[in-house]
Amino acid sequence: MKRVVVFGCSWGDEGKGKISNLLSYQTDCVVRFQGGANAGHSVVVNNKRYAFHLLPSGIINPQCLNILANGMVIDPLILKSEIESLGDDAVFKLAISNRATIVLPIHQHLDIAKENLKGQKIGTTGKGIGPAYSDKIDRINLKVGQFCDLFNLKKYLLDKELELKSYNLSYDLDSLYTQIFPYARYMASFVTDTAQLINELIASGKKIIFEGAQGSMLDIEHGTYPFVTSSSPIASSVPINCGIAPWLIDGSLGIVKAYTTRVGNGPFPTEIQDELATIIRTKGHEFGVTTGRPRRIGWLDLAVIKYTKMISGISYISLMLLDVLSGIKQLNICTHYEIDHQPINYYPSTIEELEKVEPVYLQLAGWDEDLTKITKYQDLPINAQKYVQAIEQITGIKVLIISVGPDLKQTIVRGKLFD
Repeated sequence: MKRVVVFGCSWGDEGKGKISNLLSYQTDCVVRFQGGANAGHSVVVNNKRYAFHLLPSGIINPQCLNILANGMVIDPLILKSEIESLGDDAVFKLAISNRATIVLPIHQHLDIAKENLKGQKIGTTGKGIGPAYSDKIDRINLKVGQFCDLFNLKKYLLDKELELKSYNLSYDLDSLYTQIFPYARYMASFVTDTAQLINELIASGKKIIFEGAQGSMLDIEHGTYPFVTSSSPIASSVPINCGIAPWLIDGSLGIVKAYTTRVGNGPFPTEIQDELATIIRTKGHEFGVTTGRPRRIGWLDLAVIKYTKMISGISYISLMLLDVLSGIKQLNICTHYEIDHQPINYYPSTIEELEKVEPVYLQLAGWDEDLTKITKYQDLPINAQKYVQAIEQITGIKVLIISVGPDLKQTIVRGKLFD
């Protein structure tokens, strides 16, 4: 394979950042294809931790071209801050789509105002993502190419004033224009037609990673609606979000955490409610990169992974944070769901039905050994190997990569992903 999608297979926070960065040293380009600053990717290189919200995880590899594609919504203030966090001596290659959509402080105010009006709160990060995508679909938002044209920016701000008043919000639009003006100029140097660029890279035989944000169960079309994000993070959305033909995608690497987590509200069938959840959360540093919120903890849910395999396709699995499970005497893996004691072979489409499901578990013995220094699969404890084998048998997908720690060196690779 030469063109591979790296995406989350559950509710996000699976560890995509580490794997995208790891693979960036084997590829020519990393393309972030959707979402915005509500995402958070952590990358640890030589014991230094980087937290990215907009920048692709290959940005710290000076040889790798990084692209923000048209499917993204981009906050120019956060983008500039992230670039500056790389340091004055940073060497990087970055291209931003002229067709990506802009997020402004106005959208953040609307995001919070709309969330406060809801009887059933979604658990938004307040980063303005939903309102920015709403404006995009309503055909009133600014594309990056328009944002860099200051006449269009000023006209857009005037049009937005009426919506703000409908939510009893006031905003000094003249001050906002003055604040935003330098960011428009700053972004302009990175802006190009990335669809054209990506297709040229493909034509020249370059190896490309398409990096998603969030996870498949937060997909606006196929996730646990309405507790979802405002874009489509699954592999099958890459062509429309990047401007390439569907058949140009060779395959996907599904990122699967060794247990399951979820941030915010919404159904979570395998959630653990007792002290074990606190132990796993603490050991796995399960707190949101963007918000700092504690993540909810659950057993590995293979009903979710099988559903993701159906709607998106998973060529291989990268199993993350296996080391966190060391020391737990008994491990549970959800193999499927039941409703009224009857197995179901589909994933419920409504919250009401999903709240009725009962997860069915395969119980496996745990292990006590520290995995963080292991570099070969055969050196894993036998019970850890059985855990991996159970995942492969139940899903029918090979586990190609196993992460046993945050650093790039703490990774077990069981075969080639790229040709």
